[in-house]
Formats: sequence, C-alpha cells, structure tokens
Amino acid sequence: MHVVLAGGGTAGHIEPALALADALRRQDPTVGITALGTERGLETRLVPERGYELELIPAVPLPRKPTPELITVPGRLRGTIKAAEQVLERTKADVVVGFGGYVALPAYLAAKRVGVPIVIHEANARPGLANKIGSRYADTVAVSTPDSKLRGARYIGIPLRRAIATLNRGAVRPEARATFGLSPNLPTLLVSGGSQGARRLNEVVQQSVPHLQRAGIQILHAVGPKNELPHVDHMPGMPPYVPVPYVDRMDLAYAAADMMLCRAGAMTVAELSAVGLPAAYVPLPIGNGEQRLNAQPVVKAGGGLLVDDAELTPEWIQSNVLPVLADPQRLMGMSRAAAEFGRPDADELLVGMVYEAIAARRQG
Repeated sequence: MHVVLAGGGTAGHIEPALALADALRRQDPTVGITALGTERGLETRLVPERGYELELIPAVPLPRKPTPELITVPGRLRGTIKAAEQVLERTKADVVVGFGGYVALPAYLAAKRVGVPIVIHEANARPGLANKIGSRYADTVAVSTPDSKLRGARYIGIPLRRAIATLNRGAVRPEARATFGLSPNLPTLLVSGGSQGARRLNEVVQQSVPHLQRAGIQILHAVGPKNELPHVDHMPGMPPYVPVPYVDRMDLAYAAADMMLCRAGAMTVAELSAVGLPAAYVPLPIGNGEQRLNAQPVVKAGGGLLVDDAELTPEWIQSNVLPVLADPQRLMGMSRAAAEFGRPDADELLVGMVYEAIAARRQG
C-alpha cells in the first residue's frame, strides 16, 4: 500500500499529516508514504527530519475567501495538478490524504483525475478553501471539531504526535521541571506564541514577570527563535523566569506547566486538550477568525480563558491568569474540563478511515 499525504505550508497542516504517517507505519511498517509539498513550506525541513519521502510541486496560493482572484486559480493550477498526478502515478498511490494548504487542492484534483480515493482532514473549526472544494470529491472527511460545517464529516479530533497523545503530565513533571531549571513545587505558567513566537505576547508577559514572581509564580517563556531574548535580572529568592528561544520538547513543556498563555491555533488547542492543560487563549487578530472558533468550545466548557489580542495587558494577566494559578482546586477543575475535549486516538481513527476508503473503492 502507498499513501500520498498532502498538507504543506504550516506546522498546523504538516504535523497532523506526520502523526498519521507515524500511525500508519506503526500498524504496517511496509506501507509506502510520500508527502507532497512546496519549496516555500516548513515541510522541506519537517518531513525529511521525520524520515519520510517528500515530493515538491509548484505552489499556487489560494485566496482565503472567494474573491475575483479565485477566477484565475484553475489556470494557475494546471501545471501543479499535472505534477501531483505524476507523483500519484509514479508511487502507484492507493489513497491521497489531504490536510489543507497549498498542496492539498492540486492533490485532490489530481486524485480525482486518476481515480485514487481521497480522505480529507480539516483541523480548523472554519474550513479552508482547499478542503471546502476537496470535500465535494472526497470519499470520506474527518474534522477536529464536532460542529464542523463540512457536509458528512466525522468528528475525530486532530492526529497528534505520540509523545503528546500519551503524555502523563503528573508522572513526567519532576523530570520536565528539572530539564528547564524550574522549581519542582511552584505554580508554573508556560508562554508560547507558536513556533515563531508572538511579539505581542512576549511584550505583555515580560511586563508581567515581576508581578507573577511576587505572587509565587514561575514562568517558562518560549519567545520564538527570531525574537530577542529579554535581559533577565535574577532576583535572589524569587521564582524562576526562564526565557528560551524555542522548545523542541513540547511534551516536557506541557508536563512542567500548570497553565499556558498562547495563541489558539487548532494544533495548540488539540494538544492542550489531549494533555489536560488549561490555557489563556489569545486568538491571532488577523485571518478569518478561525482561532477564536478553535478555542471557544474548550473555553465554554471551563477548560480555558479567552481574551482578544487588543485586550491582553499585564493588568488582565494579574486579574485573570494569576488567580487561576494561585488556586489548585480551580486548576484541577479546568484541567478536567480541558481533557474532556482531548482526542488522543485521532491518529488511529484516521488510519481506520484511510483503510475504509481504499477498501470501499476497491469493492465498488
């Protein structure tokens, strides 16, 4: 069996694809896996690092919303559809599994042309254009949220790395806090704006550090590899503030933390739910509003807080985040509420859907 994965551009598209690849290989080590990508996406680094074959096709950016530019897309897609078609034929693909992004739509259209079954996974609460169009031709569609607008979709959650999906935060906490140079017993806030960091979160948190430390809170702060690390005066007797450019072991960061301050990307919300970590979500103020929609179900259930980017201030953190970190019972309740939305078996559920799509097409 050979599976072609189409989900490039951002980590939000690539990581679920790689989690599926890992799950497929666990079930059948002989399965062939090829990922489609473009030269401008993070897949050029992430896919080879995980040991999977990567085929590059030309990038055709899609407008996020229907605009006059949409009329020009079919003409610009012809060459990239042909390139995707050649990959499907060369690998003798049994199925295309798409996750959205630049490479997904040409992969769907190529699969339709050559008669290869299509499985789609949509991570965001508000589907992207590629998956909206592709869902018309798909054999089966999986989604991350129960109130998805994609017709006939099955709610499974988001495929996650096994290190996250199987994480026992309590058991790993002593090792995790020691790894980052944190105190073993103090309430801990984890801050991250995603793989590149978020300047707005960084600025507000750095202003808040003295107030949090005086309240007995320690902070692990991933500022982003391209952002300047703050100068830190380590005051004797105060809880640690540990700024780092990047965290490559998010499982340990989650285990070290009692709460997180972060953006509300679909992967972030899914991972925090899977490990039962409460969060204060600050949706990205640009885009089509999908980050707010991603976080709303968990927040409504009591598993997190939600604040607009413009309203995030040191005063808001003191009034809203600090009281949660100072209340172990509230933290425990929010953790349980967040975990209710966790779907740690999404990767295995999606493997089952892949096999079902192949079998149904062969029988048909």
